[in-house]
Amino acid sequence: MYFDVPMTGIYIVTFVIVFLGMAIRILREYQRGVVFTLGRFTGVKGPGLIILIPFIQQMVRVDLRTIVLDVPTQDVISHDNVSVHVNAVVYFRVLDPEKAIIQVEDFYTATSQLAQTTLRSVLGGHELDEMLAERERLNFDIQEILDKQTDTWGIKISNVEIKHIDLDESMVRAIAKQAEAERERRAKVINAKGELEASENLLKAASVLSKNDLGIQLRYLQTMNDISSDKTNTLIFPFPTDFSKFFQAK
Repeated sequence: MYFDVPMTGIYIVTFVIVFLGMAIRILREYQRGVVFTLGRFTGVKGPGLIILIPFIQQMVRVDLRTIVLDVPTQDVISHDNVSVHVNAVVYFRVLDPEKAIIQVEDFYTATSQLAQTTLRSVLGGHELDEMLAERERLNFDIQEILDKQTDTWGIKISNVEIKHIDLDESMVRAIAKQAEAERERRAKVINAKGELEASENLLKAASVLSKNDLGIQLRYLQTMNDISSDKTNTLIFPFPTDFSKFFQAK
C-alpha cells in the first residue's frame, strides 16, 4: 500500500532541515563565536548551543586554548658581527575574541610574523656571549615586547623560549680555541698566585728561623730525616750548626 506524499511537503521538510542546519551551531567549552549581523559586530557567544539567523548572521569561531607557535629559524647577526641561526617557540592565547577577529586580519599569521621580526631585532642588539649565557633574560625581553604589541589584538603572550642557537663550524672552532686559551690563562694565574703565596710563606719561615738557633737545628734534623727516608744512595754527614760560626767573616 503506497501513500502519495505531496511534493510541497517534501520541499518544506527539506527547507526546514537546511534552515536548522544553517541556524544551529554548537561551540565547545574552549570556543567562542564572534557574531556579525549584516556585517556589523553584534556580540560574542558561547559555549553551548548557538542559534543564528541564516543569511543574516555569520559567526567566526575562535579557539581560546593556548596556541604553540613554532618560530622558523632566523638568520641573526649579533652585535659583535657573528652570524647565527636561531629558532624559538611562542606560547599565546586569545583573551578577547572580538579584538582578535576585528582588529587584525589573521591573528595567528600576524603573531608569527611579529615574533620573527622581534626575535631578530632583540638578539641582534646583543653579543654572542650574551645570547649563549643569558638566554632567560632574552626570553623575557622578547616576551615583554610581543605582549605589548599584541595587546591591541586581544592576545596574551604567556611564554617565549629560544630553542637553538646554531653556529657555523668555523665559529665553533674559534670559540673552542678561545675557551682553551681562557683555561690556560686561568691556570697560569692560579699557578702564579700559588708561587707568590709560597714565597711569602717561605720568607716568613726564614725570618722566624733566623731569630732562633734551635729552630734552625730542628729544621736541619727534619731535613735529614726526610732525605734518609728516601731509597737513595745519598750519604748524610751530620754537621752541627755551631761549626758555621767559624766560617763566618770576622
